[in-house]
Amino acid sequence: MHRSSESTPPSNPQDVNLHLAGQLRQLRLGRGWSLDQAAQATGVSKAMLGQIERGESSPTVATLWKIATGFGCALTSFLGMPVAPMAQAVFRDAAQLRSKPATDDMLVATLFPYDPRFAFELMELTLQPGYVRQSEAHAAGVTEHVIVLRGKMDVWIDGAWQALVEGAAVRFSADQPHGYRNLHAEPAVCHDLIHYPSGMVR
Repeated sequence: MHRSSESTPPSNPQDVNLHLAGQLRQLRLGRGWSLDQAAQATGVSKAMLGQIERGESSPTVATLWKIATGFGCALTSFLGMPVAPMAQAVFRDAAQLRSKPATDDMLVATLFPYDPRFAFELMELTLQPGYVRQSEAHAAGVTEHVIVLRGKMDVWIDGAWQALVEGAAVRFSADQPHGYRNLHAEPAVCHDLIHYPSGMVR
């Protein structure tokens, strides 16, 4: 068996900002885009994109999704460290990977960043008590699979909140408005597997 020796994501807020700044700038320059072009593609203001690139602003997860969609890349392009090429097996530890990558009161462990060989990314999400997030529609064909590991949570699908208890799972089209919330006294922990259509992610 092969164990991957992956670096853990940054946990200090300033380090998180610098990591996001570097990733965003690298993606933008790789496409040859100006900040104006990036703003037009993502729907995020030029001022906000500039602040993120300079490490001066911590975006919300919703903003990161808008940026990822506009750039045609996976969300974990901003959240996760690359996984080494697959050998016999790759082991990942959620406890070591768990961090708070945005201003939202949610913890994320990027278990497996997007890999074009498999066309999905897998994250562990921890929704703190009182957490609510409404998400805009992602790119056409994106599908999410949510499996509740601990606690209780709700997902917004087809215009209504649906309750999920521990052990429950749901698959839904994420190219429509959707959301997550935890109105309970204890954190809710789930796996979120996001699948992208072939050829969508660059």
